[in-house]
Amino acid sequence: MGLTNTNNSTYYSDSGDHGSYRYLTFLELVNGFNAAYVGHGKICEHVDARDINYHAIRALQELSYDTIKSKKDWEVVIPSTLVLVMPHDYINYIKLSWIDEGGIKHIIYPTRFTGNPSKSNQVIADHGGFSSNATYSENSTTRERFEAREVDPNTGSHNTDKDVYDALLGSRYGLTPEHAQTNGSFYIDQDAGKFHFSSNMAGKTVMLEYITDGMVTDNSGESPVLNPDATLIPKLAEEAIIKWILYGVLLAKANTPAGLLAQIKKERFAETRKAKIRLSNFKSEEITQIMRNSTKIIKH
Repeated sequence: MGLTNTNNSTYYSDSGDHGSYRYLTFLELVNGFNAAYVGHGKICEHVDARDINYHAIRALQELSYDTIKSKKDWEVVIPSTLVLVMPHDYINYIKLSWIDEGGIKHIIYPTRFTGNPSKSNQVIADHGGFSSNATYSENSTTRERFEAREVDPNTGSHNTDKDVYDALLGSRYGLTPEHAQTNGSFYIDQDAGKFHFSSNMAGKTVMLEYITDGMVTDNSGESPVLNPDATLIPKLAEEAIIKWILYGVLLAKANTPAGLLAQIKKERFAETRKAKIRLSNFKSEEITQIMRNSTKIIKH
């Protein structure tokens, strides 16, 4: 049953429907597009259904990054290995924080002075001095030394003579954020799809806020496929996604007039901008309150 068909009698008794009226499913969006634009005498007269689904997925993915901002929060305890695997739908991280006993978030800064390069276990040098046929281990010496560092609970400084900032202990000039606090640090191994944390993070509860592409997949088969009934789209962005689909479909057709393409592209831009404003959820009263807190000159 589509979300728009929920009636009052079932809405309040079923907690799964609470707030659902704000959304429509991916299937409802595609069906609406087909009814409005596809068919005899319409702008998309001869278009394959697979093309529409493809451009609908691409539209949702693109708008999820900056306009719809599909965001997820993941709470997890850092294991003794100090390594977390990225969530399966992870695109990019927004913020990492550890949670104290009072439920307050403390931001964890990424470190820029380490990494996990490929470590060669076996090097066979050719005549030019370059290695060939080398094998590599998962963990590098750089990573092992980073995770082995201990943090002094009194100073918050790492107990190692090789820390470039230990020489500046007691001085703030030139100190970077990841070294100016005791909340720990992390770095991302993009190739391995893992987060690596400093040694003082073991056993702490962290919250990862990250961006996804808005897709809900069905993983029951051999390969994940889009679940059109579970993928939800905000109604405030419905028209923007429709214009993205329409532009993508018409752009792929060889005989689409340039004037029509330019018109649809302009409409796509306008609807995307409108969706950003709507989804930003700014209220004039809240903005006024913020400005009143910032200055006493403004009067209303």
